[in-house]
Amino acid sequence: MIICPSCGAFVEDNVNECPECGFNLTQNPLNLNENNTTNIVTALINEGEIINDIITDLKEINNIDIPTINTFSMITDIIGDTQTQIQTLKAIITHVQTNIIIELPTELDMINIGKPNDKTPPDIDVSGFPNSQVVSRVHASIIREDDNFYIEDTGSANGTYINHTPLPTGNRHRLKSGDRIALGKEDKVSFIFDFKM
Repeated sequence: MIICPSCGAFVEDNVNECPECGFNLTQNPLNLNENNTTNIVTALINEGEIINDIITDLKEINNIDIPTINTFSMITDIIGDTQTQIQTLKAIITHVQTNIIIELPTELDMINIGKPNDKTPPDIDVSGFPNSQVVSRVHASIIREDDNFYIEDTGSANGTYINHTPLPTGNRHRLKSGDRIALGKEDKVSFIFDFKM
């Protein structure tokens, strides 16, 4: 399969002229079997734009709703994801006493930590961890703002400690890699905040 560099149409390998636009394909076809990603991507984007133009015209003529094509999804489906992907950092907390790793939900700007309750159900439920009786039902919140994470004690009975220092209720602490978060006194339910790829 080759791609016409003039109109972006997909054409069988042994065809000399593009059936869509008449371009002479013996001059410079884009071969999908060769590693020519930039030209192939450009042709696929052109093809997607042409299809979306046709869909727009059909919508106007027939007054019907037809979904447009996601060109970038189409490119990935056809040639695969050969580009270097940008790796994103994910925030995690590791329970010190059990070594269980919890990935912080990326879709939430505020992550509530505590135990099941009717007021504010926890996003991170610590009721199954050892010594969880020292943790309040609504104990603390981790707040994500851009690339920063903050922790705030939400009025817990036994307090929140950052690196063995009490965090006053309502105050925020910007979390850094390696910070130790203790929920309650005596460091019985503790987590280490970190980032991973």
